[in-house]
Amino acid sequence: MVTQPALQGCWAVNLSETGIGLIATPSGPEEGPREGEDVEMTFTLPDSRARVQVRGVVRWRHDPVERDEGGVTALGVSFHAFEGADGVKLKRYLLDHQLYVAVVYAEEAELRGLRAALEGHVRLRFAYSAEHVDTLLGRGDISALLICGRDEARAVALVERLAMRRAEADPTGAGPASDLSPRILYCAPAMPTRLVELFNQGKIFRALTPPCEPVALRQAVLQASRELGLRTEQRRAALELERNLLRERAREAPRLAADLGVANEPGFRSPAMRQVLELVRVAAPHRVAVLLQGETGTGKEVLARVIHRLSDRSGQPLVVQDCGTLTETLLESELFGHVKGAFTGAVADHPGLFVLADGGTIFLDEIENTTPTLQSKLLRVLESGDVRPVGGTQVRRVDVRLIAASNRDLAEEVRAKRFRSDLFYRLNSFIVDLPPLRERPEDVLDLAHYFIAHFNRTLRRSATGLSEDAQQALRFAPWPGNVRELRNCIERAVLLCNDDEPVCARHLPPSLSTGLAGARRQVRTGGARSLRERLEQLEKEIIREALENHGGVVRRAAAALEMDPVTLGRRVRRHGLLAKEP
Repeated sequence: MVTQPALQGCWAVNLSETGIGLIATPSGPEEGPREGEDVEMTFTLPDSRARVQVRGVVRWRHDPVERDEGGVTALGVSFHAFEGADGVKLKRYLLDHQLYVAVVYAEEAELRGLRAALEGHVRLRFAYSAEHVDTLLGRGDISALLICGRDEARAVALVERLAMRRAEADPTGAGPASDLSPRILYCAPAMPTRLVELFNQGKIFRALTPPCEPVALRQAVLQASRELGLRTEQRRAALELERNLLRERAREAPRLAADLGVANEPGFRSPAMRQVLELVRVAAPHRVAVLLQGETGTGKEVLARVIHRLSDRSGQPLVVQDCGTLTETLLESELFGHVKGAFTGAVADHPGLFVLADGGTIFLDEIENTTPTLQSKLLRVLESGDVRPVGGTQVRRVDVRLIAASNRDLAEEVRAKRFRSDLFYRLNSFIVDLPPLRERPEDVLDLAHYFIAHFNRTLRRSATGLSEDAQQALRFAPWPGNVRELRNCIERAVLLCNDDEPVCARHLPPSLSTGLAGARRQVRTGGARSLRERLEQLEKEIIREALENHGGVVRRAAAALEMDPVTLGRRVRRHGLLAKEP
């Protein structure tokens, strides 16, 4: 099926217009596409000779922990381009697609009742031998097996055979094969002892005694089929969430330290950010809802991760959702989940992010973009912990801590009647305002140096710090994009630097040249208001340049300036310039 790169022995477990789930048995962990890799696929639609060619990308891949113990590999592939009209072909097929149920060992007398009860609701496939069952299961679209007939020995042998195959594919009983095997129903006048044992072990989903009422039979078969669909979707969501968690943990430490300075020296110098971190340390251990307010790029999502990491929920999921990227209907479905058939395209039950975050934390960015209707539902979840999926009737209780973020002043949004006051008052019990980078220039160079060290590691570069003109450009830049803009500027500069070369102004984006010109103009013509202040600023810049040119050694800088080293050292301390003694 996966033709480039090749992956043998795979079958589909879920198919939609936007992607497909695959179960495969590769010969080794390196066979087949990796996560994030582009793939080309060709597959034949069940019950159709139509072939679909598509290009996509592997969104996630889950390999068994111990390959030698058996097991299968699960992949999720997102489609992004179809060959010719194959996209329309797939869409038409899915519109007509129904659940497939294999009826096994049914006698002639039973077929009439089965067809009357099930046809029109599911598509039936009939098998009269174990080999024929294998053929049907190899199609990948059978969601349930209904074993009929009065031959108890044959039924026992088939159930044990299927149970053994599932155990061989997944010896732990916790992997994808365990979740995604078709559900087995047994319909016979009596149930032998061995089948009772298998039923108690969970190998048989439901036991039915004929004659079955059509409605009861239909409900049992549909429940088995839909339960498999729900488990497939839950497994997909869990694997994707697990992948995201592992990826975020791998890069969390450098990002947190680099973006916020909470883990390594020199940390923050500005009083504003020191106060923010103190508030975070106070709020993190408690279940209180936190509202983060600040301009785009100030690090609200990173701060939310810090809060989660410092809380007692750090071992549980942190789920992130941007409320500004989806419509109200899609966002409601994403947050609270939906049941199959709730709307067009809802082909399976979807658990929702609040359910996936149960026991952990959910971070809702740009919460000001939610509608009043959705805000009322969020308030209900915060107050009661009850989540009801779209189109569903059952309510699930969850334990989730909410961290919300906004680019605007929510109090002003409430006064303008664009945000519900009751939800705001529920969120504002603990507000943390993140100052923009232009209001804390003391942090710019420290963050820049940390970013250089970070990108030297991740990009395998060897930039040696910041030149004087680069420092001036960074200090006087307006930073409308805040810390995110600074991070991107340094990443670009590190890539442009030669080996063992400092980051210079020419490596920075052209837009920052105005910052450098402004710095020189301020020193030359008077950003300060008095002659004394202007002379102090000029002296500071001269001393800084001398220290930079002599490796921070005071005695050497003093010799170059023809000054007494003790006098220069005193002025270095007065101006707050870091220096290294000889």
